[in-house]
Amino acid sequence: MRRLITLIFIAFALVACEEDTMHNPVPKYPIGFRINTNTGMYVHFKPENVGTWLILNKEGFTLSNGQHLPATPSDAYGYSGVLVYINNNAEYCAFDLCCPHCLLRDKPVYVDGFFAVCPTCGEHYDLSFGYAIPTKGIAKYPLLRYQTTYANDVLTVRN
Repeated sequence: MRRLITLIFIAFALVACEEDTMHNPVPKYPIGFRINTNTGMYVHFKPENVGTWLILNKEGFTLSNGQHLPATPSDAYGYSGVLVYINNNAEYCAFDLCCPHCLLRDKPVYVDGFFAVCPTCGEHYDLSFGYAIPTKGIAKYPLLRYQTTYANDVLTVRN
């Protein structure tokens, strides 16, 4: 009898939590690229350089210092483009540039210090610890996050 009650409780808990699951509304598009941080313009895009960022979109790569490089045909940049940010813990974090409140592909967020800011609704997403959570109270969801791996000076971003 205890097993039955426990099983019913677990089933109820799983069903009840389903509605609370945060499903980011930003459409999921392919993403994937690699950056060797020992080459070219990327030599300063190392984990110890907290607060630096890189954007990849249809125009190519742009670094926080203003340098530009074209993308290769194999680079995939998600729905609106990708922001890779080095957070306060010296970790790479990658996010789609689409504001999950506005969902406007052609109006990507931009970086302003430790925040990504939506030019349409004005929402600020806190990048400092790598979660990109909304801080103004307008949006319900954080920016869509992608996986990052850093090994042997090569940064890989993918979904």
